[in-house]
Amino acid sequence: MLQLTSGQWSTLFNMFSFGLISMLACTVYTLVAQNHVLAKYRPALVMSSMVTFIAGYHYWRIFNSFEHSSKENAVTIGTSQGAFNEAYRYVDWILTVPLLLVEVIAVLAIAKEASRSLIKRLVIASAAMIILGYPGEISAETGTKMLYFVLSMIPFLYILYVLFVELSKSLDRQPEGVAKTVSNLRLLLIGTWAVYPISYLIPVFITSPTASEAASLFTYRQVGYTVADVLAKCVFGLTIYKIARMKSIAEGMPADH
Repeated sequence: MLQLTSGQWSTLFNMFSFGLISMLACTVYTLVAQNHVLAKYRPALVMSSMVTFIAGYHYWRIFNSFEHSSKENAVTIGTSQGAFNEAYRYVDWILTVPLLLVEVIAVLAIAKEASRSLIKRLVIASAAMIILGYPGEISAETGTKMLYFVLSMIPFLYILYVLFVELSKSLDRQPEGVAKTVSNLRLLLIGTWAVYPISYLIPVFITSPTASEAASLFTYRQVGYTVADVLAKCVFGLTIYKIARMKSIAEGMPADH
């Protein structure tokens, strides 16, 4: 068990609550906002709503797991029954990360053949990245953790190649301002995703922590994951809406619609 301070426990309780309400609010917003873009861009907003809805459900499960695994600020961690369940995050990510990448392709509305090829490769690579990361996440062995870290980085680097090299070829044909927004979107994705490997590797670089250090690391990790999730899903989804709106106006939709 990890003995958290009252401040650490309250911080996590509030952060999980913040993650939950952020996901639900963004789901409602992107569903309502569909009427403000052309029909061909609405699938991207539907996928954005799906991402935040799935994440919202899992934050509800994480929130409940945190409460049920806590007793007087002490939190049970591990894989035993009643312990804080970290697997909810990985179930969430394996569903939402591929959808996040598909959103980008959908909102750009590029040629069907190119779109199918990009979607297929990005979905496979993102699923492989999450699946390969999980064994290292739950392992206490440094060697095992590093092995799966390296393996999961291979599809991650491939995703970067597709987003920054192959996808760039289609940006020249986008309306004014869209290419810059897409570039910002990719930077947001990379910036938020960088939190995950840093948190993942904390146990490798800080071995045999004291009880108070272990509690602090657990707190920082969960806060980092939550902030990154909100940025990578909610802010990402709102940026997708911005791109869809810009493209709709460029193609004749009234700006006041």
